[in-house]
Amino acid sequence: MSGAVYDKSQLTDYNFVRSHFYTVTSITDLTDSILRPAEFIEKNLAISKDNSKPQILIFHTHSQEGFTDTVEGDVSTTIIGVGDYLTELLVNKYGYNVIHDTSVYDYIDGKLDRSKAYTYAEENVTKILKENPSIEVVIDLHRDGVPDTTRLVTEENGVTMSKVMFFNGISYSKAKGDIGYLYNANRDDNLAMSLQMYLLGEAYYPGLLRNIYINAYRYCLHMKGRSMLIEAGAQTNTSTEVKNAMIPVADMLDRLLRGEKAYTQ
Repeated sequence: MSGAVYDKSQLTDYNFVRSHFYTVTSITDLTDSILRPAEFIEKNLAISKDNSKPQILIFHTHSQEGFTDTVEGDVSTTIIGVGDYLTELLVNKYGYNVIHDTSVYDYIDGKLDRSKAYTYAEENVTKILKENPSIEVVIDLHRDGVPDTTRLVTEENGVTMSKVMFFNGISYSKAKGDIGYLYNANRDDNLAMSLQMYLLGEAYYPGLLRNIYINAYRYCLHMKGRSMLIEAGAQTNTSTEVKNAMIPVADMLDRLLRGEKAYTQ
């Protein structure tokens, strides 16, 4: 571990964890009843690896997201290509059975339309999960949108790669409280997964991760406990930089699913 490894006493302190690891939008609030780090760092998120059946699903609510070098008509240079590479790593290097759903949810009748993308994605992902009940991990892979002058890059072993951000929707509005119609029974596990992954990233890949981003709504995180929305780079990165970032992401995910914890007692 070449990065920061936090002491358990720090990680059970709500104020420390919230102030150091999270960015919270103004319309929601990561209260101490929602974020319970002492509980979340201890959650067992390990799975029993069995590559005879699908255990991980990767999809893209926003499949049309591209990069500085994206070539029209060439999905290998878009977020889908990044998903292909993450799938390849998880299958060939780590031995998981992965389904990569490349369905389009944000391009309707020849036009970019993200107004119902999460609804369309939820419908199809629900179907995939029903057809493949062995799936235990669901990843919605995106890239972020940032000002054109912002470059989210870091370096690992001489390789330039994009920075990565984990994203949680917590179904909670600062103005109205819990958003009942967006209820997420898996919110605790979602938050535990992103926090544990963040700690692994801080320990093994310092500089790779941005703060965990918290927003009010649910997105498609409610269908499985081990669900993540990952923002890999942004529109100002090259697709190669973002693909390079999938190498540490795959390693961190494997460590998490093997039950590794990154903190000291």
